This record gives sequence, structure tokens and C-alpha cells, in this order.
Amino acid sequence: MKGLLILVLVAWLLPPATSAQLKINAQALKLNNVFSIISNMYVDTINENKIVEAAIVGALKELDPHSSYIPKAEVDRVNEPLEGSFEGVGIQFQLFEDTILVVQTISGTPAEKVGVMPGDRIVYIDNELVAGVKFQNSDVTKRLRGTRGSVVEVKIRRRGVKELMLFKITRDKIPVNSIDANYMIDKQTGYIRINNFGSKTMLEYKEAFSKLREQGMKNLILSLQGNGGGYMNAAIELADEFLGAGQLIVYTEGARQPKSVANASSRGDFETGKLIILVDEYSASASEIVSGAVQDWDRGLIVGRRSFGKGLVQRQIPLSDGSMLRLTTSRYHTPTGRSIQKPYKDGVEKYQKDLEERFKHGEMVTADSIQFPDSLKYKTLKLGRTVYGGGGIMPDVFIPIDTTRFTMYHRKVVAQGIMNKVSVQYIEKNRTNLKRQYPAFDKFLHQFTVDDTLLKLILDAAEAEKIVFDEQQYEKSKALMALQLKALIARDLWSVNEYYRIIDSDNEALQAALKILNTPGMYDKKLTNR
Repeated sequence: MKGLLILVLVAWLLPPATSAQLKINAQALKLNNVFSIISNMYVDTINENKIVEAAIVGALKELDPHSSYIPKAEVDRVNEPLEGSFEGVGIQFQLFEDTILVVQTISGTPAEKVGVMPGDRIVYIDNELVAGVKFQNSDVTKRLRGTRGSVVEVKIRRRGVKELMLFKITRDKIPVNSIDANYMIDKQTGYIRINNFGSKTMLEYKEAFSKLREQGMKNLILSLQGNGGGYMNAAIELADEFLGAGQLIVYTEGARQPKSVANASSRGDFETGKLIILVDEYSASASEIVSGAVQDWDRGLIVGRRSFGKGLVQRQIPLSDGSMLRLTTSRYHTPTGRSIQKPYKDGVEKYQKDLEERFKHGEMVTADSIQFPDSLKYKTLKLGRTVYGGGGIMPDVFIPIDTTRFTMYHRKVVAQGIMNKVSVQYIEKNRTNLKRQYPAFDKFLHQFTVDDTLLKLILDAAEAEKIVFDEQQYEKSKALMALQLKALIARDLWSVNEYYRIIDSDNEALQAALKILNTPGMYDKKLTNR
């Protein structure tokens, strides 16, 4: 009986019984009795799996906002960004007019090796007709992914080729990259954008860093904007690149976990150059470990908006049926002793609305709206600057969010996928000409413009989706929409790196960081609060 699973799980997790543990065991027995009574006496047939999982979820909700239960079917998907790979064929696709359109093939993957190309349309997968079928993205993913070494057959229609083309693709490990972009912004400043902290993040970072250093990088802008965290060890390794040997990076402790200290272990590759880290309200956990350590040691500047405020450490605990617990076991503290975790004593619902409340209170547009009590003030370890704990990393240089161009009309267009649809449609019709006219990205960057004719494709597609046109809102958002469309076209013609090279021209925090680095004396002035 599945009710026994609860007892087995609890017993397995517990050390030898103490008086406190005996009380817990008694509660576990009570839970087991309730489940047994329900199983044997409830009026209707029950789904035992569903009840057990609901009980687990309910129990974890009583603990904190970040302890969670992951069903067996979701474990691989949840872990993919952290593990840095999945097993499949290496196709980036988009559903376009009930057709699976290949947007890109990932470099070095099975799909690229057999000759699948951007712009191809997948008609059959293993002899199953998939064109003209109302598929969701998950339906396609399920058919293309599979065990490494297994073979999937796809039949493709290619522009200019009369017959369907058959490809036999042997599935393999497909990388999930942590780094979205890395490029030289100017002759001295390199830029690296990290989207999460996974098992392969440092390998990617070192490769990107080496490439930029070879191009003459002396200053580094590291973007952790939107980076929700990941593996703590990856964050420690990254912080180690910026700090001197022996300097404290982070320490953790919990009621049932001994204090654990992580120090910089060896000479890092970038201990002395000018460093700026970009953060925003979605930068969390591992991102806050890195930015907190850099700030506490006065090693660099933090630019942007207050980070999320997740200072709880989760341990992944596999369960016997293949499902998994992510259980909070400790809190982490920055080198000055700051706890970055924001309060959650008022419940999960209020906790989850915290960012919404920040918007309402004006925090996103002015730093003055954020008030910290004296008890949350700390001094940095070298320069004695005031920094704050109790809920995220407060940046050294605050950058307000620009809401002037974000209108409701624009939000609807983006939310309903109109921008992506128009980008795919435009490239589908013009790929050959675009590649001929812009053989290199730099030429596209400086010469390609999104004119009114191209923008009208967005308006027409929006109208087809019954989005009511608002001329005043459109005029406010027009420049932003043009920039976003150009970036999407670049992404589909080249890669996500080129997408960010375009879209980052609108990144206020990045532009502010560049100004700080390129204005004589400003970096040191900001760092010393003079």
C-alpha cells in the first residue's frame, strides 16, 4: 500500500530516534493511519498516487516558499537546465501555421551532422504525419527526444526541393547552454550574460572569458539579469574567479546542518580588472551569492535594481519512485554576514506577490522608496561602504525600469507570440536574400532596418488575432517593437548571441555600466562612494 511509502520515506530521512524524533514518528504513524482509513472506507474509488502527492505538497507548503516536490515525470525536465544537456536531435523549432519549422540546428548536434537546415519543415516523424496537425510544443518535443543512441526518422520539405527528404537521426546528448551571450562591447570591455548556474556553467564561462581576453578585454560586465540561480557550487566557482585566495565567498548554516564555509581557493582569472555585475528583481539565489561576495569585498560594482531575495539552500533528495524533493536545509550568508532571504512569515501567497508589491510601491523607479532599518546595515570588508541585508542585493548604482514604451498594445502583441510569428514568416520568405545581402552579422547590425512595411506585418498579424489597434500606444512602443523584431530576425539567422548584441542596446543597466567604465574616474568614485 502506498500509505507505507510515507512511513518508509520519513524513516529513511531520519537519524536514530530521539525524543523529538519519536514525536515525529508518531505524527508519521498518524498520517499513515489517515491514509489507510481513506483507502479502506472512502465512499468512492480513490487515486492513491494523487492523494499521496497532494499530502507531500501540502506538507512542504507549511515549511517555506522554496521547498518543493517534483513528480517523476517532471524530474528530467526540471533538471535539464542545471545538468546542461538533454537527449535528443538538436533542433530548435517553432510551430508556424500548423507546421514544425526548423529555426536553427544546434552546432555539432545530430540534426546538423545529417544535414537538417534552418527553414526546413518537418512533415513526418517516424512515419507519423505531423504537418497540418494541431500540435503543441510538448507534442513535438516528446517525439524528437529519446534515449541516446536511438534513431528517429524525419521527412522534411525543403524550399526548392520537390520530393520530401528523409533523414535518419541518431539521438545524442544536446547541450543546454548557461551563457546566452559573450562579446566585446568596445575595445576594452567584454560582456558575458549567464542565464543560470548549472553543472557546465564554469566550462562555458572559462571558454567565453578566454575568447574575450584574447580580443583585448580589460573590463568585464557580467549580466546576471533574470538569472534565477541554480547550483550553489557553480556560483562559488564563479565568485572565485574574482576574489583572492582565502577570501570568504559564502557560508551556510541551518538548524540541522553544521556551518559550512566556502573560501576562494586559488588565484582567479580576473582578480584585478574593472568588474560590473548587472542584476534585477529576477536575479536570485546563486546570482546573489556571486553579487553579494563581489559587493562585500568591494571587488566590483553592482548595477541595476534590488535582486529577488532568495537566501535559502535546497538539497535535492531522490525518492524511491523516481520523484524528488527539493528541501530547504540551510540559509546562506554573504561574507559580511548578510542574510539575503526576504521574509516569508506571512505565507507563500504574499511572498509570491512581493515583486508586484515592489512595483506598486515605486521601488522599480526610485531607490528612495526602499527603506532599510539600521539592523540590516552592514559594512563592506575593505572600504567600509554601507550595504544591506534582509531581502536581496541592493545595487551600488540603481537603474530605474523604463516603462514609457511598454504599452498594453505592445504587451498583447508580445504575449500572443506575434513578434515571433512575424520574424519566422519574414525569414521563411527572405532567408536566401538576407544571407546573401548580410553574409556577416556586423553588416546586418549596422545596415538592416525594420521599416514601416515590416512593422505593418506585426499590425496585420495582431489584427488577425483580434488585438485592437491603438495608434497612440503603437507610436509609444514603435521603436521598441522594431528593435525586438530586428533582434528576433538576427537570432533566427545566427544565434541568441546576436539577439543580445541587438537587444542590449536597449538595456539601461548595461548602458549605465558602459558609461561608468568609459568616464575617467567614475568607476573608482562609485566604488568608494566619493
